[in-house]
Amino acid sequence: MNSDTQGAAIPASADVLIVGAGPGGSAAAAHAASAGLDVLLVDAAVFPRDKTCGDGLTPRAVAELERLGFGDYLGKRPRIDGLHLNGWGADQRVRWPSSVFGTQGSAVARTEIDEQIRALAVSRGARMLQGAKAVDVEMDGDRISSVILTTPEGRSSVAVREVIVADGVRSTLGKVLGRQWHRDTAYGVAARAYVDSGRADDNWMGSHLELRGPDSELLPGYGWVFPLGSAGGGLVNVGVGALATAKRPANMQLRPVLEHYAEMVRDEWQLSGSPHRLTSALLPMGGAVSNVAGRNWMLIGDAAACVNPLNGEGIDYALETGRLAVDLLLENRGPAGHTDSWPTILVEHYGPAFSAARRLAGLLTMPKTVPILGRPGIRSARLMSMVVRVMGNLVTPDDKDLIARAWRGVGSVSTRVDDRPPFS
Repeated sequence: MNSDTQGAAIPASADVLIVGAGPGGSAAAAHAASAGLDVLLVDAAVFPRDKTCGDGLTPRAVAELERLGFGDYLGKRPRIDGLHLNGWGADQRVRWPSSVFGTQGSAVARTEIDEQIRALAVSRGARMLQGAKAVDVEMDGDRISSVILTTPEGRSSVAVREVIVADGVRSTLGKVLGRQWHRDTAYGVAARAYVDSGRADDNWMGSHLELRGPDSELLPGYGWVFPLGSAGGGLVNVGVGALATAKRPANMQLRPVLEHYAEMVRDEWQLSGSPHRLTSALLPMGGAVSNVAGRNWMLIGDAAACVNPLNGEGIDYALETGRLAVDLLLENRGPAGHTDSWPTILVEHYGPAFSAARRLAGLLTMPKTVPILGRPGIRSARLMSMVVRVMGNLVTPDDKDLIARAWRGVGSVSTRVDDRPPFS
């Protein structure tokens, strides 16, 4: 077993055990260790490790990384000014709208950024166990008393005061704790690969809203090309994503669709060679999970389905929920714990926007809806700027402009009529 502790011994106890060392879990570990808590961060993988992801960082994600101290690091990575949107014979270059998060995005491979945040948490005092999977818990009444880990050496028990669950979309430990994913709202399927590119240092993310399969059939999804820069090996991340619901599943084979899309953008993005390191994932979105907290535990990031239903982006939510979870730990709200307070925080921050976005995403699972909305929409620079603002999660509760008020209003109404509101 690979470990960042002295030797390979598993600690007997920890103030805070954090399950999963992706951006959310590692950010939580960094914040908690900085606050003086005894933190144990565990992950089933050995780092650096890959993860299915578009690798894109919105200005909101960049702002959260800068809060962690990664400003200089990001200065050496691509500066992404916005999205180059394509579809139906038209295109628009839309800069990130001005917001409290700034106007700079970026793109960094998950093999790299996850390792950087994990290493930061360790440097701040968190203990780290790699190759250790959290598979079960021992309960003392309504609270977790111990977490059961499996390693190549066998099973071990770690006594805990608090647990933050950040083990991703499948959330093995979340399921043990009662997490349920509800597929009646929109969810995503996605695949990505890497390709050598002559435009790896480009300042724009490519996004194709008119996604077609090898037989030219229109699909309910989109394609992307994210440049990773010279520091990223001269590669671009090429991917495709599709929306689905339980009633309208995404019946598409991702590999041939991705390979077809890569050929479609080959000349535009000066691609050379074939797509490699192709992986795929299934994405719960928009808070479409229940049982996200208990007396002394919380689900964050992908485990809590904190993923944008319109584009599958989740890194900014992971980083934010990691910070917010630690803030709640430090408040120590008394004997009731986090059972009600954590879902309330998630709803306050993301509920209305998630409700509105997944309702719109549900419409987009119907192929006929896509050209009806997309064909005229992509020809309007003002409309596309609004779309980028919403897709980039750049509307905040403090924004007072008409678009922000309208989006929050739609979200509020949508939540009230939801059969199952986010995080319930």
